[in-house]
Amino acid sequence: MSGTPLKELRQAYGFDDVAIVPGDVTINPEMANTDFILGDHLFTIPIMSSAMDAVASPGFSTLMHRAGGLGVVNLEGIYTRYDDPSAVLEDIVSAPQEEATVFLQKVYAEPVKENLVSERISEIKKDGAVCAVSVTPQNAKHLSTIAVEAGADILVVQSTVTTARHMSRSYRGLVLSELKKAVKIPVLVGNCVTYSVAMELMETGIDGVLVGVGPGAACTTREVVGVGVPQVTATLECAAAREEYFKRSGRYVSVITDGGIRTGGDLCKAFACGADSVMLGTPFAQSEEAPGRGFNWGMANAHAELPRGTRIKVGSKGPLQQILFGPTSATDGTQNLVGALRVAMGMCGAFTVKDMQKAQMMIAPAIKTEGKIFQMGRNSA
Repeated sequence: MSGTPLKELRQAYGFDDVAIVPGDVTINPEMANTDFILGDHLFTIPIMSSAMDAVASPGFSTLMHRAGGLGVVNLEGIYTRYDDPSAVLEDIVSAPQEEATVFLQKVYAEPVKENLVSERISEIKKDGAVCAVSVTPQNAKHLSTIAVEAGADILVVQSTVTTARHMSRSYRGLVLSELKKAVKIPVLVGNCVTYSVAMELMETGIDGVLVGVGPGAACTTREVVGVGVPQVTATLECAAAREEYFKRSGRYVSVITDGGIRTGGDLCKAFACGADSVMLGTPFAQSEEAPGRGFNWGMANAHAELPRGTRIKVGSKGPLQQILFGPTSATDGTQNLVGALRVAMGMCGAFTVKDMQKAQMMIAPAIKTEGKIFQMGRNSA
């Protein structure tokens, strides 16, 4: 072996690698307060829907609002490209799997219509819901102006990887501090996975960071380009940046774990890692009310040159209300997600989400397999 030092690799952990340690004191689950505050808006459950077309339509955003959470609609999705998105959705879910990506590329080649941006926001607002909308960095300046004028309450600027310093030969990059001053509504930005990037994003004046590169069930970024950090480590790093930034500035910036959450256990671990809220895609795509009708597809699925998503069949687990609050007879943790959070908070003695962020955790590779031989489909002989 040569004397050249090897690149040092850090260990990183995902949800299946860790466990939450019970607290020294326990409380009744009904005593747990799951409120989440963003700007002037209070949500009684700290859960957002991902801005995926198969998940969050204007109608689904209204359902999320009634449930106490937040729906996020993609302003560059089919709802702003087509007057009749339901017909397009039907065509997407009906396409043969081997043709799905090519068909999606064709569907998303249709330009975004400014009048539909305003109309979709009006649809959400007329039902009294808090309106959150998602845009990509390259279209943020233009679309955010239209969105704010139409009454949007929260702006999400989202791409696979976002940094505060983006270099380009072709255009002046988005300056987040300028955008924040211009829109005058809460701005969430993502996605990121490291302490340093999260800190720099927070220093631009934004209100929240989205954590996660490639963990989603319909995302193939990690397979296509090899980039990503498991969600436990990513959330811990971004939460550490939040605490240091708060200590330094006195301004609190929310951390939202986005993607990779399949069960109540995953969701609870995200909060124990330091999340203030979580963003769910496929778990909501499995609701009966989801526009994807039992399918989901990645937000970068339709990229014209290098798709980093795939259409997946996720099926239906039940109504949104049951997925969030139960009651459930499912034993796999995919329903009553809020109930699971409350029970975990009770076991950890956490009265609030901030308390839950202080729960102890352990690296526990046996957490999913210890004593589970029958659940894993093996026989004990």
